[in-house]
Amino acid sequence: MAAGNIYSGGQEVRQQSRLFEIIQILRAADAPLTAQELASKLEVSTRTIYRDISALQAMRTPIEGEAGVGYIIRQGYDLPPLNFDAEEVEALQVGLSMLARTGDSALQAAAQRICRKIEALHVDADWLQVAPWGAPPDDPERGCVALTDLRNAVRTERKLRLTYRDAEGHESERVVRPVALIYHLESTMLAAWCELRGGFRHFRTDRIWSCTALDEHFTGQSTTLRQLWLEQNRWEREAPQENTLHCEECAGFCLSEAAAS
Repeated sequence: MAAGNIYSGGQEVRQQSRLFEIIQILRAADAPLTAQELASKLEVSTRTIYRDISALQAMRTPIEGEAGVGYIIRQGYDLPPLNFDAEEVEALQVGLSMLARTGDSALQAAAQRICRKIEALHVDADWLQVAPWGAPPDDPERGCVALTDLRNAVRTERKLRLTYRDAEGHESERVVRPVALIYHLESTMLAAWCELRGGFRHFRTDRIWSCTALDEHFTGQSTTLRQLWLEQNRWEREAPQENTLHCEECAGFCLSEAAAS
């Protein structure tokens, strides 16, 4: 499969998240970390790290060090604590661990970041374990479409051109308006309005052969489309066994691909 490049947006939000993550990484480090090491952890350039360190220092964050030597954060520096009771922490840990079963690498990385943020609470819940088996990882190097790209398209109301192969191997190309991602135990589905068929279709993401973001948007339509999709598919989160369709290909109750035909 070949995944297309999809606009992600939110530069300012990503920078704020990255600044917070740099603080968390430095707080947890036992020794100075170089810009290259930080860049590797955050998957950005060393130049970006230098800019971020300068921004943090300008905000009076007690980061010490210099290029080529490494950076540390002054001992005792902390952020406001999160207030969760024991059961809330356990719910977070189980929920975050289950993200490993979705195959969504970006959400898994986000879950790991959240876990690091709640570790400071020192609540022992390692007796709660979640089996890691589930949907295959969305590894672009293996030709998979990254689920983060599909989520970004839903979020930004951007049309996609998909090349899709169904269970019988029939290939088709269509332009869709993505409205939702549905995570099942062993697969993930994209729900979208298909312009070719003039209706909603469900596409297993592991059968999307290629995905390209178009310059066209459907701004302001997603809420209405999603509500119509929910009504047509009787998608009730509180009672899924009664209100969803059975999909043999997913070996369980889920929204059917509707043959994606």
